[in-house]
Amino acid sequence: MAENKTRKTDAYVEDYLNSVENKRRREDSFQVLAMMKEITGEEPKMWGPSIVGFGEYHYVYDSGREGDSFLTGFAPRKQSLTLYIMPGFAEYSDLLGNLGKYKIGKSCLYINKLDDVHIDTLQELIRRSYLHMKATNP
Repeated sequence: MAENKTRKTDAYVEDYLNSVENKRRREDSFQVLAMMKEITGEEPKMWGPSIVGFGEYHYVYDSGREGDSFLTGFAPRKQSLTLYIMPGFAEYSDLLGNLGKYKIGKSCLYINKLDDVHIDTLQELIRRSYLHMKATNP
């Protein structure tokens, strides 16, 4: 069975974020870093070369594939700032309606810039999804 590509590393989060070329994305990333540190109480870790993750859990799929992942995190991508809302968005429609301008994937929240979203709503979304992951993945 293949190993997961995205694994926790010893790279320094701040070094990575300082290397983000887009000034706005870099500044927003440091703001999200502070937000997630406060919400989770966890120290950030690099997962792979470009994801900042908080917390950790072990998963096992029905297929037998297993691995470790972060409970919440983000990545400053070229196209958008990507936040990982690991349980997905089915439980958070009340928050999404007040969030502002964004796109979503299965567990990804794509934001062009933090000014496009309501920060208090974003913080609540992160908080609720993190607590959900922590409660369902002891």
